[in-house]
Amino acid sequence: MTTTPFVPPTRGDGPLRFSPEIPNTPGASETIPSSWYTDPERFELERKYVLNPSWQILCRSEELVEPGDHVVWEGQGETVVITRKKDGSLGGFHNVCLHRGARIVRDSGSCARRFKCPWHDWVYDFDGKVVGVPDREDFDQGILSGLQAHQVELAEWGGWVWGVLAGPGVAPPLEEWLGEDIMIDLGAYRMEDMFLKEKLTWYVDVNWKVVVDAFNEFYHAPALHHIPPQDVKDGREMRIFEFDRHAMMVVPLKGALPKLKENPDHQSVAICHYTIFPTSVFNNNPEHLQLFRSVPIAHNKTRFETWELWYKTDDPDYLARTQRHWDHLKIVVGEDVWTWEDVAAASRSSYYKQNFLNDRECKIPFFHNQVNRIIEEGVARDRAGS
Repeated sequence: MTTTPFVPPTRGDGPLRFSPEIPNTPGASETIPSSWYTDPERFELERKYVLNPSWQILCRSEELVEPGDHVVWEGQGETVVITRKKDGSLGGFHNVCLHRGARIVRDSGSCARRFKCPWHDWVYDFDGKVVGVPDREDFDQGILSGLQAHQVELAEWGGWVWGVLAGPGVAPPLEEWLGEDIMIDLGAYRMEDMFLKEKLTWYVDVNWKVVVDAFNEFYHAPALHHIPPQDVKDGREMRIFEFDRHAMMVVPLKGALPKLKENPDHQSVAICHYTIFPTSVFNNNPEHLQLFRSVPIAHNKTRFETWELWYKTDDPDYLARTQRHWDHLKIVVGEDVWTWEDVAAASRSSYYKQNFLNDRECKIPFFHNQVNRIIEEGVARDRAGS
């Protein structure tokens, strides 16, 4: 039997991300008010101005292979249906019956021909158009004509299905949203050629931004994850980059630093983190990667998803060592989840006032300041239009 070899990602002609001339961090020590995590009214502003109008990852393309395959995605107070159509494109709409407001589709599945609300048998096609109404003659025909559920804008990139829940035309095109740096750097991992090995899900009693923060810095690793002294030392040689709305950092652990100094091909030797605004962080190892996805549920409740992706190969050595590393990383991620219990326990304290961050935690205030700016701009825009 012929073994399909594993081909690692490589920087190629992509931007240089590691050299003595590149500073460790572009940021400075900052503070973040505790209310940005704990205020329920702020969460509603985030839903309106930040979350619904932004591109976010909803599922993998491999979950929607055949016509009629569909995924029900729920989060941030919304429920949507994404379906593979006969022409290979995707249809997506808000999963809310236009008759009496019930959820139309409860579960993800396959081989669907159309969707029927179980309460009164209203029927919808893959684009959310109402195509069947019992006792149609009893309704106002002008209202029924052309009735369609609110649309979700969808696109595919890197083997992921991305969506804008606020609908078409609200956000710039996905490629523009991601930007050239992310398209080139994260694109080098060929995620469209990978497959979903495992998905882990936790429900945690913290704000969604606590989850994003956790994977936006390396400072916690020595204390929480008990990494070796050499990794602590080498980790201080990280390089952090802030883009238009996203960010990344290159972390040279497990002997990667001397290799990186000799050949600055960060994708092939180092751990690379990519923060994709607003709710995703990719943790990319040279041979496999994780998506850490923060799905907001309420101001103090989050669904935390870890998606583990492997390259498609039957190389037994690759499969064995990647499984060993993934088994270890599941323990590491569990440690992150464990410490959020302590964040939740202190979140209502009268004496929790602010977070005080060092300059190597600069990705955290960079992220929060973007959220705050978008909220302020949205509120000002609405006031001006009222």
